[in-house]
Amino acid sequence: MKKIALIALVIVSGILSAQAQSAYKVHVKIKDTKDSMVFLAHYYGKPLPVIYKTDSARIDKHGVALLQSNDTAFTGGMYMLMMPDRATIYEFVLNKGDDITMTTTAGKPTDEVVFTNSPENDYFKAYTAYAKDYSKRQQEYAKQLKEAKTTADSAIVRKKATEDYKAGIAYRADFIKEHPNTFIAHIFGAMQTPQVPEGDHFLEDGKTKDSTFAFKYYKEHYWDNFNFRDDRLILTPLYDGKLEEYINKLTYPAPDSMEKEADMLLSKTKGTKDLFHYTLYWLTRNVETSKIMGMDEVFVYLVENYYMKGDAFWLKSDELAKYVDRAQKIAPNVIGNLAPEIKVQNIMTKEQVSLLDTKAKYTLLVFYASDCGHCQHEIPILDSAYNAILKSKGVKVLTIATKGDEKAITDFIKKDSITDWINTWDPEETGNKAGGWRDKYDVYSTPTIYLLDEKKIIRGKRVDASNIVTIIDNLERKERDKAEKKDKKGTGKAGS
Repeated sequence: MKKIALIALVIVSGILSAQAQSAYKVHVKIKDTKDSMVFLAHYYGKPLPVIYKTDSARIDKHGVALLQSNDTAFTGGMYMLMMPDRATIYEFVLNKGDDITMTTTAGKPTDEVVFTNSPENDYFKAYTAYAKDYSKRQQEYAKQLKEAKTTADSAIVRKKATEDYKAGIAYRADFIKEHPNTFIAHIFGAMQTPQVPEGDHFLEDGKTKDSTFAFKYYKEHYWDNFNFRDDRLILTPLYDGKLEEYINKLTYPAPDSMEKEADMLLSKTKGTKDLFHYTLYWLTRNVETSKIMGMDEVFVYLVENYYMKGDAFWLKSDELAKYVDRAQKIAPNVIGNLAPEIKVQNIMTKEQVSLLDTKAKYTLLVFYASDCGHCQHEIPILDSAYNAILKSKGVKVLTIATKGDEKAITDFIKKDSITDWINTWDPEETGNKAGGWRDKYDVYSTPTIYLLDEKKIIRGKRVDASNIVTIIDNLERKERDKAEKKDKKGTGKAGS
């Protein structure tokens, strides 16, 4: 019994010790400053000026303050000591369990702060000084380049600048090798960009130069040195910019490519808290606000495969419901789906019109309102494009007036001379009922225009007069290419 009691005492003692341990302690000593406030702030994915205050303390008459927290969820990262003017900021590394002292004089730069009991900040301070000198040298190179008299002079300056740039890369690479387990090493890894091997590169035949090698290599190795398991990296000003470059500049803007890259990034961050949260939020927001046609399909994909499977752990039930509801409204009308049926009344003939029974090589489905200012501007432009090009390409236009009485709608039609179109209205307001055209086509603003092919497959969504012709031309080019490949394949078989 005594042994059991002793073990229990040790366990309890360990628990109490863990509970008593501070998440961090930062002792601040600022000369020439007293009776003032000091704030602890941090990054969250983005660079300045986007920062978040997380703690504060009062500097006493001796210029001393203590920032302390017992938050067990604290992970650490790149933090800032911010003075009341909000302009004076001291960056430093703060890890979980740190008990460090920062000593400086009011107005002194970050690289002159003295850290006690913090080797990581000694490393960071040394790099800050190096980066400061590097920036000065690069400014001098820029000045020399501007003043260069000859091509040879310019080449000499560029060579110096390039060598200095490579030295910076080597500085960080050497540090990573010497101190691989430090947070500074993880920051340097996140900062690294792929260095494309110099020289010529060829395709598999060994003769044809591969003009895409640099791009492919850069993209394939983009995340090589980013530690996706270190949540502290979200508290640096690096991640948002890296996501922006990789997704919006290096990834082909098509749903299947975006979905593939989203899965890759989310699988790498799965199991972390902040990195996964930020990645899923960023990817969702990026496609949700994208002006590129087809990205709504990626939104639906993310909601169905992550949000609806419980991965958005930070959302409350009502917040999650909004994502699900939005995805369910978009899902029926993503590009590549068969257009949902609509049956409405032709306002001129009073006959019922079925969208799916409308025979045309292409159908433009136009939702508009007669009192909508944007519609009053866009519909005449669309009509001009229809008469100039679209009609000859086999396009029919089917309009649905989303609101307005019969006279207002017919006046609009006659005023804009769009009597050649199939103009309908919805006197029974079926579109405003559950499962009506408003739900089926996600019509929350006007004009909303869809392009359908001969089989009524959605080929364009929220298009306008400026891009309809281009979309049709691209579709027809793909069909020609497909037919040519089929012919070549058939000819090859016959020849054999």
